[in-house]
Amino acid sequence: MDWQALALTLKLATITTTILLCIAIPLAAWLALGRSRWRSVVQAVTALPLVLPPTVLGFYLLVLLGPLTGPGRAINQILGHPLAFSFAGLVVGSVIYSLPFAVQPIVAGFSAVDGSLIDAARLLGARPIRLVRTILVPLAGRSLLTAAVLSFLHTLGEFGVVLMLGGDIPGATRTLSIVLFNQVESFDYASANRTALLLLIFCAAALVVVYAAPKSIVRGPVEDHRG
Repeated sequence: MDWQALALTLKLATITTTILLCIAIPLAAWLALGRSRWRSVVQAVTALPLVLPPTVLGFYLLVLLGPLTGPGRAINQILGHPLAFSFAGLVVGSVIYSLPFAVQPIVAGFSAVDGSLIDAARLLGARPIRLVRTILVPLAGRSLLTAAVLSFLHTLGEFGVVLMLGGDIPGATRTLSIVLFNQVESFDYASANRTALLLLIFCAAALVVVYAAPKSIVRGPVEDHRG
């Protein structure tokens, strides 16, 4: 087992999931409650990574973040190095690639909240931030858990974006999916089986946690208020 790659993969998945939740919660609230004419465009852009081949997304990110484009040169001047073929670049690519896996479950959870509660909160003068914090998030706890687990697992097993944007740099961009690819390419099927089995067990265990979770999480304060 490549323990360095395992640690790097878990670090990447943890950071990516944290960033995604910070982005997905306000974005999902806007998509679930907003009435903007740009809503369908934002939904399409958010869902694009679901249908776009990972290698295509990785290629365009590689070009955008490389030193041959304006944004890439600006980032290089600020950080002192390009984002391409770096861990920070993998984080950027992973956030974009896993965005729909965070946003869509939360949108579904927010949309399922009783509209009368939202209307009552608005009549009482609740601002959007407070509405999300006190109504939507408590009642959509399971959706938040689902989004976090799916984002984490999707990042854990991503390959195309990692390969295109990060390459295979030990300790920097070599994740378990790259290790598994290298093991199969070198016909080391015994090691590949151990790596694949570890990913399989981890993903299955995480999904069991999601499906075994109660239908509502962190629902007490709202339930008490309604009672």
